[in-house]
Amino acid sequence: MYGSLGERHLQRKYGSEKRAAAFYKNQMLDHLTPMMKEFLAKQEMMFIATADRQGNCDMSFRSGLPGFVRVIDEKTVIYPEYRGNGVYASLGNIIENPHIGMLFIDFFEHKIGLHINGAAKIIENEALHTSPYIPEQTAAILREEEGRLAERWVLVKIDEAYIHCSKHIPLLKKVDDERHWGTDNEKHKGGDFFGTKAYKEKARAVSGLSRRSSRAKNSWGQRFISLFTKGT
Repeated sequence: MYGSLGERHLQRKYGSEKRAAAFYKNQMLDHLTPMMKEFLAKQEMMFIATADRQGNCDMSFRSGLPGFVRVIDEKTVIYPEYRGNGVYASLGNIIENPHIGMLFIDFFEHKIGLHINGAAKIIENEALHTSPYIPEQTAAILREEEGRLAERWVLVKIDEAYIHCSKHIPLLKKVDDERHWGTDNEKHKGGDFFGTKAYKEKARAVSGLSRRSSRAKNSWGQRFISLFTKGT
């Protein structure tokens, strides 16, 4: 049965059970169709949602060349993890809680999306050829196509695959740009675009002044009490 207990509860509360049932019946699958596979072969980006064991969520963005998310079979996809900021927020969540949500949006042609939900597993490069989930020939192709760009891989066993409707998706125009794969160059990475580093440095400076001022006040207060005590 598709849908969580929370979904079912709200469907009853808001009177959408009939519409939801039609969606589950007509659109929800536990595997990829041939057309979904073709769709994935053209996608250059996706959004991924993960959560740690306490349920604290994180949303992230992944991109690559068209078809960077490879289809192993109708129940399995795999995508490369390129060099990032070293935080490993998504991968850290995955080792605590394997559930993952993947959203692919075609902004440039069909204005349509594809959801894939499932269980994720991290596979190191050196383990590609020994993984029971990846045929040897496929592993060789992955290594050849990605070379050293992929630091490791995330394999997803699919639980749900379904459409994201087009009615609120904007049509965008693709322009030529330069991508700096795996770079550590701050300018190419966007630098401190939101001014967070400067903001935090200023906050620390203000906090430091406040602490020094507080210590000075406490020092004067202690001296006053000492003098007052001596005078009595």
